[in-house]
Amino acid sequence: MSHKIGTKEKPLKLKTPPLSSDYTMHVEAIDGKEVLVCTVGKTVLHYDLRAIDDLHAMLKKHGDWMELGSADEQKPAKDGTVEAWGRSKKNPVGGFYGLKKGLRGRFGMYLPPLLEALKLAELTHEARGNKMRAK
Repeated sequence: MSHKIGTKEKPLKLKTPPLSSDYTMHVEAIDGKEVLVCTVGKTVLHYDLRAIDDLHAMLKKHGDWMELGSADEQKPAKDGTVEAWGRSKKNPVGGFYGLKKGLRGRFGMYLPPLLEALKLAELTHEARGNKMRAK
């Protein structure tokens, strides 16, 4: 896993899929584990670093466009979306890739632009209902 994601001092600057909000991603060791740190304004979310490779592998297997379906942890995710997969008991980690209780959702909002920046996926940038597929 040698993805260039940035550091706390120089995070990777990204935009949400509709290109409406800025946020950053970087990798940081937390409790001895490499974690993706996503900062949106004052909100800081953590995702399992393996989410990048796992999501890319799933999209390759899926082979077509997949709706992002971003939702907060407290809301149900629409079936068949990236968000639903990012919290499914059937994914490689057996549940949420999000690591901060209460802030484990929004996988379908913040991970897709990271995969796009890493040239692992392509993404639509509509006002809503965005999709992604593996490159």
